[in-house]
Amino acid sequence: MRVTIEINGTERVLDDVWEGESLLYALRERAGLPGAKNACEQGECGSCTVYLDGRPVCACLVAAGQAAGHAVRTVEGLSTVDGELDRVQRAFLAAGAVQCGFCTPGLIVATHDLLARVPSPDDAQIREALSGNLCRCTGYEKILDAVRLAAGSPA
Repeated sequence: MRVTIEINGTERVLDDVWEGESLLYALRERAGLPGAKNACEQGECGSCTVYLDGRPVCACLVAAGQAAGHAVRTVEGLSTVDGELDRVQRAFLAAGAVQCGFCTPGLIVATHDLLARVPSPDDAQIREALSGNLCRCTGYEKILDAVRLAAGSPA
């Protein structure tokens, strides 16, 4: 089937989408946006977190057909048109919060969402907001540092 989705501000037509194909697969394989990662495919790890109509979702749990006519924003879509990284992306790099990078896109989207809702979160709010994102490489300290750094940066 053909699915039309606004992805990162641009209307995209995705062809040959099969019924039940995940939004994650469609983004990675059909739209050429590899940022969201395929880890658990059960909505448990947060590696595939994207915005759907402004709300963070696990793209592995959303059928591509359900996203038809809606707006999706991926980690790639957080940077500006001229390629400048978002403050959250910059903070993750500056704080050394990028290890293997597999969980990073989902953590960045979750952090971006948190800071849009709570500009100056305390540690409990940060931990709660990121609780759906798993990292297997770190003890999360650098990730928490990155969120704190991003919270202190100008939007």
